Amino acid sequence: MNKFNIDKIQYFAIAGSVLFLIFVIILVRNKKIKEEYSILWFLFGIIFLIISVWREILIQFSNFIGIAYPPVAFILILIFAIFLILIQYSIVISNLKEKNKDLVQRLGLLENEMKKMEKHTD
Repeated sequence: MNKFNIDKIQYFAIAGSVLFLIFVIILVRNKKIKEEYSILWFLFGIIFLIISVWREILIQFSNFIGIAYPPVAFILILIFAIFLILIQYSIVISNLKEKNKDLVQRLGLLENEMKKMEKHTD
């Protein structure tokens, strides 16, 4: 019975990983997410698929880093993935903030120039 439950969980994990990868592909194809931002999603989707197919990798990884219970190592990988994705989005947001600031400054300069031109034409 225990072997069946482990296999059943593994099948769900594989199906979930494949569905996740398909979902990311659909988002990219429908231009809901840009390719450059989907790279980390694909990377971790593939990592989760590999872990789902070859459970021994997770066991070896957890032994390597000194974690006695392999699902905790999986949660650690998941948290690491979330941190990397959050860092990527923080970088994107910071760049957008700088670009917006530059645009606002340029707009202000253009409006100032337009006012000066209007005064000279009147």
